[in-house]
Amino acid sequence: MSELGLPDTILACLFDLDRVVTKTAVVHAAAWKETFDAFLRAYEGEGARPFDAVADYDEYVDGRPRADGVRTFLASRGIHLPEGAPDDPPDARTVHGVGNRKNDLLLAKIRTGGVEAYEGTLRYLEAVRAHGLRTAIVSSSANCRDVLRAVGAEHFFDVRVDGLVAAERGLPGKPHPDTFLAAARDLGVEAGRAAVFEDALAGMDAGRAGRFGYVVGIDRVGQADALHAHGADVVVADLAELGGKR
Repeated sequence: MSELGLPDTILACLFDLDRVVTKTAVVHAAAWKETFDAFLRAYEGEGARPFDAVADYDEYVDGRPRADGVRTFLASRGIHLPEGAPDDPPDARTVHGVGNRKNDLLLAKIRTGGVEAYEGTLRYLEAVRAHGLRTAIVSSSANCRDVLRAVGAEHFFDVRVDGLVAAERGLPGKPHPDTFLAAARDLGVEAGRAAVFEDALAGMDAGRAGRFGYVVGIDRVGQADALHAHGADVVVADLAELGGKR
């Protein structure tokens, strides 16, 4: 399958959403920064060190379920909040409250046209489908369907395993491989015959842990070496580099 840059054994492609299919990582990072900066100022005072929308985002929240991102980042600052409940109000000083505040801000940004798709990925998806490979979107986002619809890309995927599906099935998020494994099962394909397409280090870890047949790292932020170190078989800046011309 040289036209797609994949081994001939691959029967299915499993795509992450943010920074792979859509440019939502910038929107997510902005929503996280607004959320965490306000929380830190209220918790520690005006002198609190702000959230870094690049370094902190990549290290602590990128690719993780929302609540895990809250826990992981705040733990890096020595802050541990009570869990609360999933329906906590966005001003609650709990893990779920902070996460819900971020989600409210994210949805507002999505509704105001803050999401675009990567053209190279859309062309690659067209080629993947033309070659008869099965496809799934695998994302920690509970807003995955809304984002895909916003960019007109929902039809590219046979299966969706997102934050809502993971919660329904009790699947742990990345770096655990469970969501990718569930997507492969839903497609009727063994992990060894599926390729994972990811930009996050946590996604690389998931691909390696799940023993998938091929792991493609998409480097949008200059972390090619780290993606290789975390398990990528190949790293590209855009999926157009793998092929996909028809």
